[in-house]
Amino acid sequence: MSKCDESTYLGFDFSTQQLKAVELNSDLQILNNAAVQFDTDLPEFRTMSGVTIHKDGRTVTAPVLMWVKALDLLLDRLKIAGVDFSRVASLSGTAQQHGSVYWQKGVHQKLQSLQPNRFLHDQLRDAFSLADSPIWQDSSTTEQCQQLENAVGGPEKLAEITGSRAYERFTGSQIAKVYQTKKAVYNNTERISLISSFACSLFVGDYAPIDYADASGMNMMDLKTKEWSPQILQAVAPDVEAKLGTPVPSYTNIGPVSKFYVERFGFNPQCRVIAFTGDNPASLIGMRLKTGDIAVSLGTSDTLFLSLRQPKLILEGHILSSPIDKDGYMALLCFKNGSLTRERIRDSCVEGSWKLFNELLNSTPRGNFGNMGVYYDIQEIIPSVKGDYRVNKANVQLSKFNSKEIEVRALIEGQFLGKRAYAEDLGVSLGENTRIFATGGASNNSAILQVLADVFNSPVYTLVSFQKEVIHILTCITYFLDFHDVMCAC
Repeated sequence: MSKCDESTYLGFDFSTQQLKAVELNSDLQILNNAAVQFDTDLPEFRTMSGVTIHKDGRTVTAPVLMWVKALDLLLDRLKIAGVDFSRVASLSGTAQQHGSVYWQKGVHQKLQSLQPNRFLHDQLRDAFSLADSPIWQDSSTTEQCQQLENAVGGPEKLAEITGSRAYERFTGSQIAKVYQTKKAVYNNTERISLISSFACSLFVGDYAPIDYADASGMNMMDLKTKEWSPQILQAVAPDVEAKLGTPVPSYTNIGPVSKFYVERFGFNPQCRVIAFTGDNPASLIGMRLKTGDIAVSLGTSDTLFLSLRQPKLILEGHILSSPIDKDGYMALLCFKNGSLTRERIRDSCVEGSWKLFNELLNSTPRGNFGNMGVYYDIQEIIPSVKGDYRVNKANVQLSKFNSKEIEVRALIEGQFLGKRAYAEDLGVSLGENTRIFATGGASNNSAILQVLADVFNSPVYTLVSFQKEVIHILTCITYFLDFHDVMCAC
């Protein structure tokens, strides 16, 4: 067996509720995996679902040190599970998007001289000027969003530059809020990382750059030039460019793993660390989407994403930089009313039985006799509306349908018709080569997937169970194998 065949690869996922890792070989076979649940494994941080919701109900943060301590615990669990760190050729990972980490002045030197006989969280206890990081669930920056849009000439102009209009959870408005409300914290900050680049920094023992794909979820990077927009930087905070560093392609080989991991865990000093990225860009890679493919995630919220060759101006959704092609793009559409809305109609029609729900769905023809419905339990993102709306084939609005089977099909067809309409607004042309990849909880329901296939007039594929579990981690494997082929020439 060649040395290349013996090599393994580690992928890490710093998600909202847990930190997980998987070890794979060159054939993408899972060898080991482990996870740390923030709420249960680290109760001292007192999070709920991995976050802290503040009294105003809009400010949502997570303790930075919790993520560091979780990494200490995870690496020990991987070692107990049997991972031979000396065989790991390279590692990378992904993280929840938009969240920001604020490194205190003077920490750079500490990162470069970590002591192998001490836990990471002990050494980095005082490393952060802001102990609690604002994360993607935060919605407290409405004022700062308005400021960003006004600074560049409105939401359309901001979307033209960055790929999205201003969103409260995006990092630009979050940094602006920190500067405006916590100036001492901002002034004492040496580096601002995304959660993905923060995680990467832990492994390289140095400040890791932000990658293009995750940077495009900040409302700060010019999508076309892949550089920070000077106009936006000025509106966010003074000297912010120096604190952010220069963004890099998502597949960048950042450097060797820190000596800390070599001496503490037995990593090979030649183990390479590849840039970490955000969870949505990682999903694009993990699903191995090709041009013309569409991914649909059917979860608490539904998302649709696909690759694009050219960016398109949209105000309802996001255009991000591609994580696999520095000159490419990806589109991301998010719909709040997903599985919970499906469950509400299921409960009202068949008292919670998916079996009976599917029987009703299968008993009605495509097109639902001309009846249509859209259902929004909470204020939707696209379109911005709330409530239930039903019309019959005569386009007459109804308060309810006269049969449960029509109600069930109206719900599912309506959800997928909306997704198709917005996909076509992005310039998607459905044809004989179009493939739909479904993931999320509802992708296990063949009756729902049949409607998805009918609405898009395209075949639908699902991922095997283990891929669903590690889809956000598989992003790194593509990078690993490409890099390792060059290193091993095998």
